[in-house]
Amino acid sequence: MKNNVFKLSGFILMILIAWSCSKTETATSPTALKDALTSSAQNLNTAMTDIASSQAFQLLSVSSSGMTTMKSGTVYSANIPLDLIKGAYTYTPLKTDASRNYALIKFFTKATDASKMVINMPLAKLKDPRVLREYLKSDSTLTNNFTMSVTDYHNNYNSYSDYDYVNVADITIDKASAGSLNIKSLVNPTTGVQYASQYAFTNGYTAKYAYTSGDTIKSSFTLLKASSVLYKEELLSTKNDTAHFGRENQYSLTIGDVKLVRLPNHSTQVYVKNVLQSKATVSMVDKTSTTEPSVCHQREIQITFEDGTKTTISTLIGNTITDLSTLFTSLHNVYFAAYVVDWLGYDIYYKR
Repeated sequence: MKNNVFKLSGFILMILIAWSCSKTETATSPTALKDALTSSAQNLNTAMTDIASSQAFQLLSVSSSGMTTMKSGTVYSANIPLDLIKGAYTYTPLKTDASRNYALIKFFTKATDASKMVINMPLAKLKDPRVLREYLKSDSTLTNNFTMSVTDYHNNYNSYSDYDYVNVADITIDKASAGSLNIKSLVNPTTGVQYASQYAFTNGYTAKYAYTSGDTIKSSFTLLKASSVLYKEELLSTKNDTAHFGRENQYSLTIGDVKLVRLPNHSTQVYVKNVLQSKATVSMVDKTSTTEPSVCHQREIQITFEDGTKTTISTLIGNTITDLSTLFTSLHNVYFAAYVVDWLGYDIYYKR
């Protein structure tokens, strides 16, 4: 009997030792970081392919090339609430050679009052805002296939030194939902800048940008699928009079399960699912000077894995950087919303 007990105990001990070795090998695998980063980069690339193929992304790609500017030296002060501009506005081509100099509201007819502001217009005109106030022969064939339904809005400003802005809207293209927009911006000479914008796509992805100024400056750009982070860049800049240039900066980049952190002393840390990868190293190169260093804006990051092999973020995500950069820039400005909602609001307020 004792002999059988000893044999059984020895067998169990061997199983425990084998399990322990296996567990240790998995936890310290030199390919853990490489596998996690490769998989997370693939998920990001798939997401950006889906997003870039959407019409909503084309909207966000609209640039400032057609933006009408206010005259310099002029003092402006206004308070434009949703109640002032609410109603249903339908685009109607204005057949005149001088239309390019007309107020935008002259291209719209107001149908009925409503509790919100609803803008119906051709998507093609919004995609090319340079011809927004210009009549083209092809306009007669266009349909009002774009709808922006603004459910919350106010635009309070005083020569841009004091600024309080909100724009919350649902987007429809060709009678199908194309996502939703949410912008909140506050600029004050005393409290500084607080800005947040996000666009929720219909395929489950959400892009967000946030910026807060002050003694501690915080900025972040995030791409989510549901509640899972696919991509996130964060910058924390803290005022320190004893530091070089008076500030200490901490930067982090998250791609799926992998997080890279550059500390104020320029040392770097790499994590996989919050587990520090002590033997991995990271180097960063900024190709241009900017207050918001970013992979989306000329920052290259090289990772050396525990097995000694190397790669770069640009190698892993390739052309995805271009589309991420478009999202990053567009969420700073959201020009397509400014072209129609804000300028119709200005026209109504100033009775043009």
